[in-house]
Amino acid sequence: MDKWDRRYSLPGYQFGKEPAEFLKRTAGLLPKKSRVLCVADGEGRNSVYLASLGHDVTAFDASGVALAKSLDLAAERGAEVEFNLSGVEDWDWSRKFDVVVGVFIQFAGPVLQKQMFDWMRGALVPAGLLMLHGYVPRQLNYNTGGPGVAENMYTKALLSDAFKGFEVLLLEDYDAEIDEGPGHSGRSALIDFVGRKPI
Repeated sequence: MDKWDRRYSLPGYQFGKEPAEFLKRTAGLLPKKSRVLCVADGEGRNSVYLASLGHDVTAFDASGVALAKSLDLAAERGAEVEFNLSGVEDWDWSRKFDVVVGVFIQFAGPVLQKQMFDWMRGALVPAGLLMLHGYVPRQLNYNTGGPGVAENMYTKALLSDAFKGFEVLLLEDYDAEIDEGPGHSGRSALIDFVGRKPI
């Protein structure tokens, strides 16, 4: 966690204060007043945004520095979020949610990534929504953010296989210009996934 604490200790918000464009585009898919879990939420930009739309949002991150910034952002925006200091391995995955959100959570190598996908699937109620947004391997050509290793990134085939049985509402691989603080800025190779868990 020292690495992330150091990164989040830099001035300002490393990924900006505004939500990922992916969430702005897909927020209308969430049922009103959904119980939402934001996984490894960093400085809170996505959880605060979803709370501002009237959802009951829980978020966690393993960096105490990021968590402090999340609390500040929530206060600034007048949003209520249940923030928790926790890593993915320590989170209580028995808790159930209508929606689970993972935005740029590609710090995990293949083994932990598979475990995280299993945990997220298990945390969803039947017919719940899983929302993932991240980089595809050609992001390495852009060098504008991300884990820097292709094995941590997503592909359409990987997500389709990981969430077999889900109703796929969105699965798109595309390039776009993003401006999300110093951590994510410039031409980027992105992927979006929204899937509904089977009943």
